[in-house]
Amino acid sequence: MNKLSNIEEPVQGSFYSARQAIRRHVTGGNVLIFATIMAFVVANIPSINSYYFDFWAQEVRLQVGEFNLFSHGGHPMTVLQFINDAMMSIFFFAIGLEIKREILVGELSSLKKAILPIIAAIGGMVVPVVIFLLFGWGTDYVGGAAIPMATDIAFSLGILGMLGPRVPISLKIFLTTLAVVDDIGGIIVIAIFYSSNIDVMMLIYALVLLVVLILGARFKIQSKMFYLLIGMGVWYLFLNSGIHSTIAGVLVAFCIPSTPLFEPKIYIRKIRNAISNFHAEDDERLNKRTILTKNQMDWLKQVESASDKVISPLQDLEDSLHPIVNFVIIPFFAFANAGISMNNIDITTLFEGVSLAVMCGLMVGKVVGIFSFSWLAIKMNIAPMPQYSNWKMLMSVALLGGIGFTVSMFIANLSFGTIGVDSMQLLNQSKLGIIVGSIASGLLGYIMLRVTLPKRKNHPLSELVD
Repeated sequence: MNKLSNIEEPVQGSFYSARQAIRRHVTGGNVLIFATIMAFVVANIPSINSYYFDFWAQEVRLQVGEFNLFSHGGHPMTVLQFINDAMMSIFFFAIGLEIKREILVGELSSLKKAILPIIAAIGGMVVPVVIFLLFGWGTDYVGGAAIPMATDIAFSLGILGMLGPRVPISLKIFLTTLAVVDDIGGIIVIAIFYSSNIDVMMLIYALVLLVVLILGARFKIQSKMFYLLIGMGVWYLFLNSGIHSTIAGVLVAFCIPSTPLFEPKIYIRKIRNAISNFHAEDDERLNKRTILTKNQMDWLKQVESASDKVISPLQDLEDSLHPIVNFVIIPFFAFANAGISMNNIDITTLFEGVSLAVMCGLMVGKVVGIFSFSWLAIKMNIAPMPQYSNWKMLMSVALLGGIGFTVSMFIANLSFGTIGVDSMQLLNQSKLGIIVGSIASGLLGYIMLRVTLPKRKNHPLSELVD
């Protein structure tokens, strides 16, 4: 018992943020899988699939006079554009918050802790792109080379979570950190390669608003509404500037203050002072559900106000957004984008063209890149093997890295989402490659983990993430 206590204490402190992220993403992954299956089923039922596809083409407006907030280039967004350009900006805003927190206090705060997943993530981005380019060089789909470079954190951790305490926490943290670094790579790719026809004035206005946010953080403005309202303005300006609007979500996230207004010591003193006003003679009355007195209301409001000021806006927003992102935005995105009608696709295309390039990038490129770069880092003593793990376990997790669903779908839309028969055909074929490649990678990773992991948990650290 003492041995477990000695291990548990540092883990509770060091791995808290990673453990919280794992719990959230594991649960969200199950909803994502369900939404994906439903989209594919609905898109292939003849009696209702026309309603499914027509719905995404409806226009969305939030308009005052001539100004429509949900417009792009002077034209109203469709429901699908609203999901991909507005809702996914919130998704990338949440990613930005997570990245900032990981850099400040998480697994990316120390190069020693982060070096192995960083190296593995680089391999997992470079090799799939190289494989895709080998297939696509000189073709009309070469612009989708970035599609297989992403790892879906919710999907991959959802599968890892199915194996429960048999999986060492070090492997879970390795996969989580790798996926976060992958997200950083995806953000950079979107910013550089999916920006065009830049409107300089819109961009200047957006940068001015970002400066206002930075100054707000500098002067310790804690109001979340301040950052969200100005952030919405940054999003609109980016949307119409030629730089993809999801980048606005990340930049705004980096401006959110990470330091609370109160130190915990001050917070504890304030709530003690407030609670001390409730005397023993009030206990009987407070045991009932009753209307509070004005003084009691004031004392409890002091506790509420102090609680708001001891949690930083960054942590508060990240915590508040996780349920929205995991249970609304990502499943809705999957339901809107994973619906592929097989009536218009010859199944043989799965073994040629962009579908094959994407599948090979995910199923071969990711596992080869992640495992080989990790192997080199460990053999060259740049980083240690994750605790309680071995090469077979690392290979299994590398296979899970081939689940590129959410961000891969998003990049596919950016690559082939323009109007036109050829573009739509490439988009559907790339989506099919993403779905098949991700499912195959997930199944292979799951099977290999079941075989290679110990039949029962053999270390206390795994208990801390159940």
